[in-house]
Amino acid sequence: MLRILILILLTTLAASSALAQSWRSTLRNTPAERFQDEDWAAFLKQVKKTLDEAPENQPVKWERAETNRRGELTVLRSYEAKGRRCRELRVQNEGDGRKSDNTFNLCNVDGKWRLIAAPQPKK
Repeated sequence: MLRILILILLTTLAASSALAQSWRSTLRNTPAERFQDEDWAAFLKQVKKTLDEAPENQPVKWERAETNRRGELTVLRSYEAKGRRCRELRVQNEGDGRKSDNTFNLCNVDGKWRLIAAPQPKK
């Protein structure tokens, strides 16, 4: 039974890590650069929920108290591109004395949210 639980845990972490890779390259020089796997899991879970469910211009918070890393996600607008549901997402993160504020465009492709444009830093 313990082996099965360990296998499930490792599989879950591997899937979270793979998904986080697409975000990691776009979030260089931000607090996310220092996220642990559990931080990424909390962040990505909230990103998906926000993209799936949140109304526009309503900030949604995420936090991982164990590492004191947190952020706020805001859908700025929803639109359609190439027949796909897309959303512009503002991502504000903080942790380890660092803060970031970026905007991403994501579209739902085959049931998964995909980054479609480079992040735009807030000025």
